[in-house]
Amino acid sequence: MSVEIINPFPSLSVDNLVVRAIQKSDVARVVRYFQVNRTFLSPWEPLRPDGFFTYEGWERRVIQLTELQRHGLAYYFLIFEKGSEDVAGVITYNNIMQFPFHACNVGYSLAESSQGKGLMRRSLKITNQWLFDNLNLHRIMASYMPRNKRSEAVLLGAGFTKEGEAKDYLLINGQWEDHILTSVINPDWVASINE
Repeated sequence: MSVEIINPFPSLSVDNLVVRAIQKSDVARVVRYFQVNRTFLSPWEPLRPDGFFTYEGWERRVIQLTELQRHGLAYYFLIFEKGSEDVAGVITYNNIMQFPFHACNVGYSLAESSQGKGLMRRSLKITNQWLFDNLNLHRIMASYMPRNKRSEAVLLGAGFTKEGEAKDYLLINGQWEDHILTSVINPDWVASINE
């Protein structure tokens, strides 16, 4: 099945939030987000090379991300509180596959200054729904480390259900970490006639 990409750069709103797909004009904003939150995010993320925190590194990365979005293969959303140009968080959808899987993985991070406001839960709900509606996905999968209680609460609050546990699942901050596996299923999924 071929999915026609209606809008490779969606901009979504919920409450006081704007959640939109990254574009070339966002390089400086995303660099600032990762520079400011580098220490805060390090226990929950892979080790990052120094180039990850530079304008030049993100300039190249955004070119790749926008091409993936154009083809419906991945989406990189930025979260903003209305009236602010500062990135409050990011949501990444990758490994998007159609027939017969109709699924993808999601990952996310939230600025230290944006914790405890329900931003990620609300942002995940609206972006998940956009992928269900526009890419006809059946399943979105996410994982979290058992000790990351905030991430667990975000996922459960966004409608994800626990499915299992994977040992040594991801290399986080230089260490293999166990993860709890979760997913959210599209209750309105309908198979295409062409499948």
